[in-house]
Formats: sequence, structure tokens, C-alpha cells
Amino acid sequence: MHINQAGDYIILKLTEAFDEFNHLKLHKLLYYAQAWYLAFYGKKLFAEDFQAWIHGPINRTLYDRFVSTKSLYSDIERDDISPEFELNALSVQNRNHLDTILETDAKFSGVQLEEMTHKETPWIEARKGYRSSQRCEEPINAVVMREYYAARLKVNNDK
Repeated sequence: MHINQAGDYIILKLTEAFDEFNHLKLHKLLYYAQAWYLAFYGKKLFAEDFQAWIHGPINRTLYDRFVSTKSLYSDIERDDISPEFELNALSVQNRNHLDTILETDAKFSGVQLEEMTHKETPWIEARKGYRSSQRCEEPINAVVMREYYAARLKVNNDK
């Protein structure tokens, strides 16, 4: 699956629920979708990586898709779904996974999700050597993501 397909699915689901959300929140939801997919299945949900920006994990492909019309704090609307998006092109497993992420994380704002990622090892590790206000485009390592979120999964399962 391409990250834009996953993004369009999230836009569809959240606009159907009449939830207002912005570009920043879309990135964070997709980051957590990738992170938990790595933890559960040991592989990526989509090939595209995230970078450790000041505002948390950002995917350059998705950012570039919207940069001409939206800032990170601009609202995302149903009209932002790509005309090429086909719901049936997503596997049931991928839709179920994205639905689970939305059930657990869509209640948070983009800023709340940003704050959450700032406390987590994958983003912190990728930003090593950068000041908090310094621009950074370092990729967030997928192996670090998998290990970190799999460990959180194990802790939760052991409770």
C-alpha cells in the first residue's frame, strides 16, 4: 500500500464521522499506523518513511502532496481525497488495522499526538544531535520503531 492510499482512507473515515482534523494529525495517525503495523507484523504497512521534524514524525511524500495548499495546521477535508483513491484497493487487513488506529488515537488532536511522539524513542533517537528548534529531516529508523512498539505491546500484554 502507498502512504497516500492510507491517508485517503483516514480522510474518508474521519470526514464520515464529521471529525475535524488537520494535516499534522494526519501525519501522526499514519505514523502510528506504520509503527503498530511494524510491531504486530514485523513489516511496514507502506514503504514510505517518516522524518524526525520539529513537530514530530512527518512523511515527506504526504507533506509534498499538500504543501501547495496546506500548512501543517490546515484542516483536511473530504475534498482532499485523491480522485484515484479506491476503497476496495485496500486489503481487509489494512483497513482493519487503520480502523484500530483511528479507534485508539483519533480522539487526540494533532498537537497531542505530536507531544506523544516527542516522548518516544524512535523520534528522540532520530533527532540526536539536533536542538529542539532545529530543522531535521533524519529518517526515523523502522527497526527502532518496530522494536520500541513491539516492546510496548509486550508490556501491555504482560499486564
